[in-house]
Amino acid sequence: MKAIAVERGGDGPAVVDVERPTPGPEEALVRTLRVGVDGTDGEVIAGHHGGFPPDSDRLILGHEAVGVVEQAGDTHFSPGDVVAPTVRRPPGESNEYFERGEPDMAPSGAYYERGIEGADGYMAEYFTSPGEYLVSVPPSLAGLGFLVEPLSIADKALELAYASRSSFEWDPESAVVLGNGSLGLLTLAYLRERHEYDRLYCLGRRDRPDPTIDIIEELGATYIDSRETPVAEIPAAYESMDLVFEATGSAKHALDTVAALAPNGVGALLGVPEPWEFEVDGGSLHRDLVLHNKALVGSVNSNVRHFEAAADALGAFPEWLFDELVTGVYDVSQFEAAFDDDDTTIKTAVQFSAYEER
Repeated sequence: MKAIAVERGGDGPAVVDVERPTPGPEEALVRTLRVGVDGTDGEVIAGHHGGFPPDSDRLILGHEAVGVVEQAGDTHFSPGDVVAPTVRRPPGESNEYFERGEPDMAPSGAYYERGIEGADGYMAEYFTSPGEYLVSVPPSLAGLGFLVEPLSIADKALELAYASRSSFEWDPESAVVLGNGSLGLLTLAYLRERHEYDRLYCLGRRDRPDPTIDIIEELGATYIDSRETPVAEIPAAYESMDLVFEATGSAKHALDTVAALAPNGVGALLGVPEPWEFEVDGGSLHRDLVLHNKALVGSVNSNVRHFEAAADALGAFPEWLFDELVTGVYDVSQFEAAFDDDDTTIKTAVQFSAYEER
């Protein structure tokens, strides 16, 4: 079967021929429909993140997938079910994090991540997975199920943010999403549709006309240009924020989030920055956190519960959002186009097969 992989010392991703996987008795064989492409894939390809499977010089890419069960094995699924696979797997023997259903809280070394770290991903015609790591997707969303994984990341981060405010009555009204990439835009829609904030903002670095700004404004949010209004100056230019959702990977944005927060506010940090040294007034930052009951939470990955919430939420999003957000779906023979990144690209996917309802 065909797969898209990177090889140690290679020039970039390429189509390779690999054996079709054989499922174990408690695994399902899944025919891949589509696999999304995101910034993590670019980091893996560049060698800045992740790693090859043990004893292998090749890694099949892809961690945002949707497919159809072909063989259900001893799982609770049936042939024809549409599913999205989670990402983390135990490295050999299971451990306490997986046994508790909390692989997203496992430390480095206690997991593999399919398509990223130590395990082949889903950019292939077929993949196998234990049933416990598959989540049902409504057939009506078969073509969009690759968005379940990124939206699950947002759901987990918001869960942590709200949990940090659970010791008192917290009724947030304002939120800003830092980053107008696909994750930021999905999060903005999630906040609009499921959390019903009164006032939403999204920060980016793009000039008009721009498709991401169009989506922001169609969602009823206000676009903030960080070149004109840095994160720390958002309260003076707009208002202090009850929630800041950081999806840029900018370490300075993460620390400036404290200044952007309203009293009792919380910042959820998802971006993963490269090493970056700069001066910080640590005393003022510490004082602001303490005297105004502010909080920062870091979040990475997600578990089955978050995937299920994301699959449910996607069905409530307006159709126009998907039309504007997904800017390209490409056949395997044209997969390189899915990895192109320019000002017109928001979210792309590689298609391996078409969905036909049984």
